[in-house]
Amino acid sequence: MKDDRRHPFRDSQQDQETARQIPDTPQTRAPSYALAFADQEFLLREELRPVRLQLELLKPELMMNQAGIKSTVVLFGGARIPEPSKKDTAKSETLAGLSKYYDEARTFARLITERSLQKGGGEDVIVTGGGPGVMEAGNRGAQDAGGVSIGLNIVLPHEQAPNEYVTPDLCFNFHYFAIRKMHFLMRASAVCVFPGGFGTLDETFEALTLIQTGRMGRVPFLLFGRAFWEKIINWEALAEAGTISEIDLALFRFVETAEEAVEVIDNWDGKGTKRKAIPGR
Repeated sequence: MKDDRRHPFRDSQQDQETARQIPDTPQTRAPSYALAFADQEFLLREELRPVRLQLELLKPELMMNQAGIKSTVVLFGGARIPEPSKKDTAKSETLAGLSKYYDEARTFARLITERSLQKGGGEDVIVTGGGPGVMEAGNRGAQDAGGVSIGLNIVLPHEQAPNEYVTPDLCFNFHYFAIRKMHFLMRASAVCVFPGGFGTLDETFEALTLIQTGRMGRVPFLLFGRAFWEKIINWEALAEAGTISEIDLALFRFVETAEEAVEVIDNWDGKGTKRKAIPGR
């Protein structure tokens, strides 16, 4: 990571290198003697959680700034959705049927990235969770167009590695889900959600809640696959019950294809405006 220093003081990296060359004595071997910023055991202490949260917020922020990332188009979607050529490996007929959205995500990311490159490449950069399935398709589509894309991976109990299409210098790994979700939305110029599971639903409803309550400006918010989304969520019932307002149903749009999604984004009303929070929400 580039570090543009504008002060005359000796920097921390120099002191870290010097500390490695000091004489080996009982005093220098003591844990207390290690430089605090280079002491992993110290940084992993329970009391240091606030520092770790700040570091996870800062590292991707600084690196994306240095890479010239000004805005992003977010792709959420299921890790288990296979590409069509591998749909025979799907665990269910439903998953196999959803494989078409792998291609739609890939095409959509390619179209968005092609337009981004025409504007210099720093606007509307594709960002995904960096994993398989729809996430892989998004990063792959950006690579198809010759552009960069971002992957926000997270450490999970089972093996989780970034897909091969994420731009290496824009591939990040997180411990905290909350900070990862902040980075998804901090630069978002649009949010596009493909069929998925618990993780996709969590990300979708957190983003919708932020917009609904005025904590985030309105951006194009697209749900790919009306049949899927209306089967798993009774949106109208929420409005009829009064647990959301009828106008909340206008916060998002259903789309089926990549081309339709691009058209909806281009003609979206209310970009960047904030909804006024309604008491009782």
